[in-house]
Amino acid sequence: MQQPTNEQFLEIAQQFGTPVYVYDANKIVSQYQKFKSAFNSPTVKIFYACKALTNINILKLLKLQGANIDCSSINEVKLAIHAGFEPQQILYTSNGIGFDEIEEAKNLGIHINIDSISNLKKFGQKFNNSYPVGVRLRPNIMAGGNIKIATGHDKSKFGIPITQIAEVVDIMQQYNLLINGVHIHTGSDIKEADVFLKGIEVLFDVIHLFPNLMYVDLGGGFKVPFEDTEEETDMITLANKILEKFNQHLHQNKLQIWFEPGKYLVSQAGYFLTKINVLKKTNNIEFASINSGFNHLLRPMFYDAYHKIVNISNPNGTIKEYDIVGNICETDTFAANRNINEINEGDLLVFYNAGAYGFEMSSNYNSRYKPAEVLIHNNQISLIRKADRFEDLLKNQIVVL
Repeated sequence: MQQPTNEQFLEIAQQFGTPVYVYDANKIVSQYQKFKSAFNSPTVKIFYACKALTNINILKLLKLQGANIDCSSINEVKLAIHAGFEPQQILYTSNGIGFDEIEEAKNLGIHINIDSISNLKKFGQKFNNSYPVGVRLRPNIMAGGNIKIATGHDKSKFGIPITQIAEVVDIMQQYNLLINGVHIHTGSDIKEADVFLKGIEVLFDVIHLFPNLMYVDLGGGFKVPFEDTEEETDMITLANKILEKFNQHLHQNKLQIWFEPGKYLVSQAGYFLTKINVLKKTNNIEFASINSGFNHLLRPMFYDAYHKIVNISNPNGTIKEYDIVGNICETDTFAANRNINEINEGDLLVFYNAGAYGFEMSSNYNSRYKPAEVLIHNNQISLIRKADRFEDLLKNQIVVL
């Protein structure tokens, strides 16, 4: 599939300014269809993990493809409803939240996964078997591209440790709870199918304890390539192995298999377009400072994440080595010792793989504006979020002096 052209990026920069996030709708659709086609089973349901990117247009786009939606907060649930998702299409997986948020989710009629003994007990005390609920288990498996995105290991805050499964069963029996799902999520950026198979084995050891089980939720975390030498998760191989494993163990038991892809669907569809403010050379390092910082793209600083960066103003220039840095009053190095076509002040740089956890993790740090978002859909360029203005920095502030 053809990615957006340099000419389109230049047009967007001229029309909307920089920095700006750009999303390729056709790539999102392509990734969703690839996932769906690989599994091709009526027992499989796909829930887009919308914490990756919650722009309403992206939610609507995936809904049109037939996706369900996975939410990490009650406000994401409300965004999903605003985008047109029906309650039965919405999954809410809590993590260390107040019980009042779970109650609100219940009152909205959506699917719920609970990740603590404490909240599971409160749910049982209040609702008994009047409302079905799932439980998120921690499989004690270390996996993921970075410790900050590894969520299934034995020191992780996420989920109920599998070693506490007896407590889960006791609560279920004590309050006659209708537990209809079990959920695990081991981490993000996982390429190997065997990691998912290990998680399935953990679940197969306990699913017989839940007589009302309707679904097994395997989470997400599928690998997408950030560097040219990397490959994304082979979905066909993964699907074949997972479906074979379920067929071997469950035979006639037609449990639904749920997945929560987020980054896999939107990461490669996103681009972050920036402009060079200043070139500075010191101690044999050439700094190329862009008109952005970690307030717009946090991943390189937070996860040590790699993003391919291309100089679209001089694509055929001599390759030189630069440190690409931001304009925030902190150390915000996007790339060190990076080989890029020769850069001049005013040039436009494009960061690849910026669709997931890019704008979504942005802030107004240093009182700088959040950038605009633009969607390319069937070759049509549309503004889908305005850039901040000064008035946005004052919004909700109350002057008392």
